[in-house]
Order: sequence, then structure tokens, then C-alpha cells
Amino acid sequence: MIEIEYIVRDRRGVERLRTADKKAAEAYDRILENAERLADWLRAGSVLPNLPDDDLETLTVHLARHARAVELILKGKPVESEPDPVVSEPTPRVTSLKATH
Repeated sequence: MIEIEYIVRDRRGVERLRTADKKAAEAYDRILENAERLADWLRAGSVLPNLPDDDLETLTVHLARHARAVELILKGKPVESEPDPVVSEPTPRVTSLKATH
């Protein structure tokens, strides 16, 4: 039996996700990329300058994971109560890995 496994790493090379679902891997990769851009933007603007890196990562990943809800909030619209299936919590076949520092 042949099984294909996708591994998503952050820009430091730390493994963050391992899955057999290509769509989930691509979605999580986009979340990480957007979270990194958010973190860079917040640091460059001196927003929350004393926030520890781990907390900043948690915040930016959460914002990136819920980008549609953030967009609705910024437009002054009500937030949908249903989670977005593409960026919802990983399914049982997906294993999330916490970065170690």
C-alpha cells in the first residue's frame, strides 16, 4: 500500500502539521503564511511590543485561522456561528504539532 503524507513546516523549519489530506495541508500552510505576515506587520508597527513570541504566534494563527470572521467584524457585519470547514480544527487523520523553542 502506498500512502502519501504531507508535512507542513513553518519558516523556521519546525514541523507543524502532518496529514494525508492535501487540501488540509495547503489550508494550514496558508494559515501559517498569513499568521507570519500578521506577526511581521504587528512587530513592524510596534503593536504589542512586549508580547512574547509564543503569545504573538498564538494570536496571529488564531486570527489567520478565522480570517473570514475577522473580515466580517472589520466590515461591521455579524459573525457567522458555523466554523469554516477549510480552517476548522484538524480532523482525526491530521496531527497538529506544537512548535518547541
